[in-house]
Amino acid sequence: MSRLVRTDFDSVPVIDFAGMLTGDPAAKADVAANLRDACSNVGFFYIRNHGIPQALMDRMFAQSERFFRIPAADKKAIHVKKSPHLVGYVGMGEENADPTVSKGDVHEGFDFIAEDVETTFGFMEGDFRKAGNQWPANLPGFREVMTEYTIAVRLLARRLFAAFALGLDLPEDYFAPMSNKPMALTRMMYYPSQSGPLDLAHMGVGAHTDHECFTILAQDSVPALQVRNRRGEWIDAPPIPGTFVVNIGDLMARWTNGAFASTFHRVFNATGRIRYSIPTFVGANADAVIRALPSCISDENPPQYEPVVAGEYVSQLIYHNIHQHSAPHPAKPAQ
Repeated sequence: MSRLVRTDFDSVPVIDFAGMLTGDPAAKADVAANLRDACSNVGFFYIRNHGIPQALMDRMFAQSERFFRIPAADKKAIHVKKSPHLVGYVGMGEENADPTVSKGDVHEGFDFIAEDVETTFGFMEGDFRKAGNQWPANLPGFREVMTEYTIAVRLLARRLFAAFALGLDLPEDYFAPMSNKPMALTRMMYYPSQSGPLDLAHMGVGAHTDHECFTILAQDSVPALQVRNRRGEWIDAPPIPGTFVVNIGDLMARWTNGAFASTFHRVFNATGRIRYSIPTFVGANADAVIRALPSCISDENPPQYEPVVAGEYVSQLIYHNIHQHSAPHPAKPAQ
């Protein structure tokens, strides 16, 4: 991999991912090259033609609206504090992604993790935290839609790992043994509209980077996400129908020895409308050892980070923030 020379950005690129769904090596190489540029210069990109049906995304957003409308007592019955792995419901103001300026993030959330499941293309192992899931009562069909979505997103995550490998001058299946049972947490997010000018003390979610390898974000039609470039400017990442927003997390930045950028981002919803979003945070296998990739080191660019075990690294970040800020999981990413 050639020496990295970064340029700045004023928009988030849109990449046609269709080539990774074919068996054509040239088409895959073209997608991989575009991803590499986006990951190196921006750390964020949209993907279209990703293989996940719009109908499934629509059903997920319908379930999100359904969940956040249930009585407060029913949501609190499955609060994250009742889960050994901090999955379940998160209340308004209970997280704080940027405690240096914020008094608490203005959102609610529901977290769940991939479970073991048999699919038409084989058995898929769930997240190592799968025992912690809590499901709402009296919402028939809810869990089934969530499960269908996690299967689809994990398949997309496999294809993204393959594209990243090609973009890093590695064999297409390089990441497969270290990501075949990945940490994979999905959040359903509810953001009320906030009146007045942008207020850093009361953001939908304050400025932060994500902990894992990458995030696959589904947005509804309400714009609120912003990404910070190297000049310190906040660039809008508005919804584009039929796309996901993907961003690189801290773990992948370490794995690529800094070649891929884990970029700060935030949410502020001043649209006058409720916003829903659904990020899935994709890591490596919990026991994977993350060290600088062979194609990302050289005499001029030696390893910048000590090796870490993926599960320990992510867990330490989450639990450190719990201890430091006395909230359920104040720096768990949200978008």
